[in-house]
Amino acid sequence: MGYWGYFVVGRAERPLAELEALPGAADMTLRRSAPDGWQVWEFAGGDGDVGNMNDLAGQTGAPALFGYVMDSDCVVVEAAAPESGAWTTCLARTAMAGYLGAERDGLTLEDYFLEPRDAAERAVAWAVEAGRTASAGDLAEVLSDDPAADTDGGGADADPADGPVAETLFFRFLDRLGVVPL
Repeated sequence: MGYWGYFVVGRAERPLAELEALPGAADMTLRRSAPDGWQVWEFAGGDGDVGNMNDLAGQTGAPALFGYVMDSDCVVVEAAAPESGAWTTCLARTAMAGYLGAERDGLTLEDYFLEPRDAAERAVAWAVEAGRTASAGDLAEVLSDDPAADTDGGGADADPADGPVAETLFFRFLDRLGVVPL
């Protein structure tokens, strides 16, 4: 069994867990800090409501991003920024399609999530608003990657550079955004 839970990414002068935008943050743990106040917090299990990333972006005045990891197989990525708005995509699309079912009520994966190329363009705008430079090609590569062949389990304690589990893709995505280097 893999990891289930949220990663909350934002930039603030104080800990994200103290902000009103994250009322469910009492159970969050700081995973990483990066230059310029970037923080990655973990909400293991993902049961309950950690908060709203649109509210987090509004409260901090900076882009924010949530990654919901599903059994280390795939990640729902929700992002928001005060100027460029909100968007949603996923990492490990084949596994995500499996969680959604081949087709539910006539809807496909693309009805729920931006395709890698479109998500990469939105991610570049998000990075620019964060004061970073990102390559749409590098982001599209991560967004198109598929860790389905991973067998080592990984989990939340895995080093993001070790293997191709969904958490690794998420941290690689953050690296390509320029906010939290590997």
